[in-house]
This record gives sequence, C-alpha cells and structure tokens, in this order.
Amino acid sequence: MTQGAGQGPEVVRTATLRDFRVPAYVHETGPYAQNTPPGGGTRPAEESPAYPADSTEAYTPTLRDLPVINRGDTLQVAVDPAAVAAPQPIDGPGPLYVVGDVHGYLDQLVAALQEQGLVDAAGNWSAGTARLWFLGDFTDRGPDGIGVIDLVMRLSAEAAAAGGYCKALMGNHELLLLGAKRFGDTPVNSGAGTATFQAAWLLNGGQKTDMDRLQDHHLQWMARLDAMELVDDHLLVHSDTTAYLDYGDSIEAVNDTVRETLTRNDADECWDLFRKFTKRFAFRDDGGAEAVRELLGTYGGTRIVHGHSPIPYLLGEVGSEDSEDSAGPVVEGPHLYADGLAIAMDGGVTMAGKLLVQQLPLDS
Repeated sequence: MTQGAGQGPEVVRTATLRDFRVPAYVHETGPYAQNTPPGGGTRPAEESPAYPADSTEAYTPTLRDLPVINRGDTLQVAVDPAAVAAPQPIDGPGPLYVVGDVHGYLDQLVAALQEQGLVDAAGNWSAGTARLWFLGDFTDRGPDGIGVIDLVMRLSAEAAAAGGYCKALMGNHELLLLGAKRFGDTPVNSGAGTATFQAAWLLNGGQKTDMDRLQDHHLQWMARLDAMELVDDHLLVHSDTTAYLDYGDSIEAVNDTVRETLTRNDADECWDLFRKFTKRFAFRDDGGAEAVRELLGTYGGTRIVHGHSPIPYLLGEVGSEDSEDSAGPVVEGPHLYADGLAIAMDGGVTMAGKLLVQQLPLDS
C-alpha cells in the first residue's frame, strides 16, 4: 500500500457526510502551500473560526481544521547571536520552558529558541540544566515537519548530556501522521460517515515532503510520546479538551492507555483517540474555569498549559481569509485565561502569528 500522497491524474475520494476530497495540490512534486489551490488565489475555509464547544458531537476532524494564512508578507527578524543571553549556572533543576505548536516552521523555531538562549547560533543546546517541554504538533501545514522532529530528538540528547532535558508531548497531528502512515486509505468510522486517516491528514495540512522523509525512528519516537505531564505544578497537555479524562484518572494511566492504544494498531481505536485529541476550546467561555479545575483536581497542578488552539481564535480576533490585512494577527506572548488557571501557548505560527517559547512560571 502506498502511504504517501500518490502521483497520477486520479484523485481518490472517500465518502463521508461531507464527501471531502483529497486536495489536488498534493499531486504536485514541487513545494506547495497548503491553502493555495491550483491556479493561485486562496482556498476558502471549510468551517467557521467560531468553533463549537468541546463536545464529542460538535466537531469531527474529517473537516479541514484551522486555515493557513500566507506568511509571504510577514516580516522575519533574524536573531543576533551576540544578543542572546548566556544561561547562568545554577544549583538544582534549571529553569522550565515550554514551546507551543511548531507545525513544520523550523526556522522560526530555531530563532525562538535562540532568543531565549536555549540554543546557540549553530542550533546546538546551550542552556545547561534548563528544562524544555514541547507541547506537540511538530508537523503538517509548515514546510519542514521532519526537520523539526530531528531537531527535537537531537536537542533531547544534547540537553541530557548537559544535565538538563528536552522532552515532548503527543499532539493530535502526531496521531494524524502516525495514522496516515500506518493505515493510509483504510476506512474508519469517523462519527460522521466513513473516513480515512490519509484524507484527514491531507485536509489538515499534511505535507508530501514530510511523508517521503518519515522513517521508522521518527514513527517510534512519536508513538512513545506522553500525552500529559506535571512539572513544577504545571499540568502540561497538548489540547484544550477534557477528553483526557476518558483515558484514566492519573497521569500515568492516561499515558499508558494512549501508548497501549497505539500499540494495538487498531484503525478505529486510533481514529477515536485522534478525534478526541482534536477537540478544543473546553477552557474558554462560561464553564471554562470549571473544566480546568476538573482536570487539575484529577491530575494535579495549579495551572494547565496547552497548545492546539491558536490564541487569536481563543480571543476571537481572527478575521476571514479574504481579509486585506496580510500581516496576520498580533501575538505578543502566551494567553492567560480561565480565571488565571490556563495558559495557551499556540501563537498561531501557521497563520502569520508567533511561535512561542516561554519560561514558566508565567506572571499573572
């Protein structure tokens, strides 16, 4: 079975309630933009930015997820290596940092890590005993997801050798890429008709270059990632959803259940896991703080830190893709909300926002 996006004139269609199509651009052999249809222009969004509340029935990932806004008109600022502050030697565990969704934007990631003094001008670990957590979603939409994974894996070894660490959580796009590679066009019951991982991956920013470069050690690394962790009283997760409660009443139980689900290699079980990790916005609006308290009461911690939902969407500050404002949303830093109990870290790099690297704790 061919696992990557195929070549040839025919586009395989998978029947769902939406009867979504594999986008035509995936058959191109050169670089392409996820949101640019053949002939130029901008592909219209297939769903409103006003996502429904966090519920099983409200959203299914057979729809294309967040739109990708052209970054071509945004200003990329180079980081001066001389301006990067050298980390100070300290006793005990080093400072704690978290990284929001990267989505293949390797250059922006390296620049953000350099700005925080975590890597040097050559991209090597330079932070000594510092602790660095990635909140998931390394691939899709951006140009070099495999390069991002390679960097994180390398920094993990370099940080450990220096007495610190670099670790990562499982995002819904890791589940999506694993599913596309393992199951391809195998039909799954999506809750909205029949779907496939392959079609959902393409709809949600899957890049042929990533699939072509995906190797066994990348797959093994992704499949072993934890779903959640408690660090310095911060509960770290990828998605702003309460679906973690479906997988266990302790952090260890959730992580074990997720890994066991992937190990069984059942397409429907993996799809259900992916679908639940794709839900969002449980912590905003009325009842959001209570949802956070439920998770903190079950798993521990005083604040939850998550990626997944771009801050401009949480704030309701994103216009349509037809907007004349090509500069994109302005994101200065993490978003503290839900009565100060939740920190959102997805700065919206795929929509000309900002790739966030933040030291914790975050001041109120």
